[in-house]
Amino acid sequence: MLKNLSFWEKSTYLTGIDFAVIGSGIVGLNAAITFKEKYPNAKVVVLERGVFPAGASTKNAGFACFGSVSELLEDLETMGETAVLSLVAKRWAGLKRLRERCGDKAIDYQAFGGYELFLENSKEFKKCSSAIPYFNEKLAKIIGVAETFSVEKEITKFGFGKVKNVLFNQSEGQINPAKMMERLRYIANEKQIQILTGVTIQEIAETRDEVELHIAQGGIFKAAKVLVATNGLTKRLLAKTALKPARNQVLITEPIPNLHLKGTFHFEQGYYYFRNYENRILLGGARNIAKAAETTDEFGLTPLIQNTLEKFLREVILPNQSIKIAHRWSGILGVGNQKSPIVQKYGAHIGIAVRLGGMGVAIGSLVGEEGASLF
Repeated sequence: MLKNLSFWEKSTYLTGIDFAVIGSGIVGLNAAITFKEKYPNAKVVVLERGVFPAGASTKNAGFACFGSVSELLEDLETMGETAVLSLVAKRWAGLKRLRERCGDKAIDYQAFGGYELFLENSKEFKKCSSAIPYFNEKLAKIIGVAETFSVEKEITKFGFGKVKNVLFNQSEGQINPAKMMERLRYIANEKQIQILTGVTIQEIAETRDEVELHIAQGGIFKAAKVLVATNGLTKRLLAKTALKPARNQVLITEPIPNLHLKGTFHFEQGYYYFRNYENRILLGGARNIAKAAETTDEFGLTPLIQNTLEKFLREVILPNQSIKIAHRWSGILGVGNQKSPIVQKYGAHIGIAVRLGGMGVAIGSLVGEEGASLF
């Protein structure tokens, strides 16, 4: 509890804050680092309710991706070409910024490429493969690669079941999300940014000159400027934000001898996704079969989703193999009717940088920097 504060604690931690960032995930730490780079003498404090970043920053699958062909085609229909290409450009720029800031070795970046799977009798494959020349032409101006997408000809090498066609994306990779956050935290510490965990904010109250952050533990932090970077959990603080939470459930297998799969893999417009982590398979998603139930900011696992993932694992990814599950977990995304992030003022002294649309690894660094530029 913060009710029995000493003079030293109150004057050091709760007051005199130039920039307070709520949320210590990829967006929050990038924003805090950017604040400190812009204003070296400023007091920058990051407030986090959990021991680790709540939400998805250390709970995601670690895909360094910017969208499969089927996903991009769907986005074209709902968003239009200009918005889709702008979003892809931001995702690519965000990945580049993340790698520049953290270094590939520190985040365990692996450039194995990405794949999209299509089952037998899939009508979607013809539509997607026909769109490859269009996307390659458009993405060449963004990524600098002449042929980002191609049709994979050697399908049997994967050993998949029920898979008839595969598309390849040579520009995708994968990271270790926990190592990413460790590196960002190290950079923040080097810049003397305070990161306070176990701080649950109940209310944000803006006055004429500052912002008061009322804490469940009984104290009030006072800051000149506040940036909210809580993504899928944002509506708990700012109810009118135009986003909704989405729970993604994940599992990872025990080590699999002679596992030959390497890369990031997508299925059904990215609703299913899997990758290798060393000699294990990490698999997540399937929330499209229970969208209403998975539109929640409560962590948890359900038999429906977990059984569906296991069935996909055993029938499609690794058919006819004995597989043991090592661990299961869930993360909370921030999504909405639009896939573009929300980076805007919420008051004279309050800004928000949220709604990453399930692409936090790709776009989070850039959204954090854009959030810091609001002030």
